Parts: sequence; C-alpha cells; structure tokens
Amino acid sequence: MKQQTFSDYEYENRRRRTRRDLFLATMDEIIPWNEWTEMIQPYYPQGKRGRKPKDLETMLRMYLLQEWYHLTGEGSEDAVYDSYAMRSFIHVDFFEEQVPDSTTLLRFRQMMEKNGLALKLANELAAILREKKLVLLSGTMADAALAAMPEGEA
Repeated sequence: MKQQTFSDYEYENRRRRTRRDLFLATMDEIIPWNEWTEMIQPYYPQGKRGRKPKDLETMLRMYLLQEWYHLTGEGSEDAVYDSYAMRSFIHVDFFEEQVPDSTTLLRFRQMMEKNGLALKLANELAAILREKKLVLLSGTMADAALAAMPEGEA
C-alpha cells in the first residue's frame, strides 16, 4: 500500500464527498478491472519497440473518464491534474509517474475502436449497471480555453 500524502489526509477530512467522487468510487468498485484489462491485453502494445507503454489499467481508466465526461485527450489530461477525485480514480502518484498525454490517449482510443473493444466494454458496462439497477447519466466538464483574437477585431 502506498504512503499517504498531506493532500490525501486533507482530502479525506472534507465535510462531504462530491458527486464526482461518489460516482468514480462506485465505478471503481463495480467494474471488473482484471477481466477488462485481460480482454484488451492482446491488442495493447507490448513495448518491444519505442518507449515503454503506460500501464494498461491506467490507460483504460483514462479512456473511461473521457467517455463519461465527454473530454478531449487534452481535456482529460488537464482534468486529472485538476481533480483529486479523478487522479485517485486512475491511481496516479505524481511522485512516480505522470498522466498519459493526449497523443497516447488518442492512440489508445483508436486501438479500442479499431478492435471493437469500445463497443464491447460499453455493452458490458450497461449490463453491469442494469444488474445493479443503476443508470449512467453522462456528465460534461467545460474545456474552456483562451485564444488570441485576430488583430483588428476588438
């Protein structure tokens, strides 16, 4: 078990849990992570060439965050850096690793879709939720950004 940080202690002492925190804790509990990673493993890069691939379960968790909150690759990367609940959900310890970047997330998404895994996992999650008598109401998080206005337009 990893050692807790001051942020962990501070977060545990808050007055109430957010809806996002409750939602992600529930999903963490009901998803069969081992089964799903074993299903994806044959299609996931083995790291024989190029840089070492990110942990498969971390990538799956990031992918699910993107799906549930309608986030872009960059948006999900930023959201994990900003949200303690999301960072906890994907099990990233910034002392040891960084969040997968948007290009890595895009390649993972493409691999999931190309091999029919995205649809298969969506159907499995729907069945799990039906069994638990739950309904997934997907949420949104704004990806607000600023861009320079073209000169002459003020």
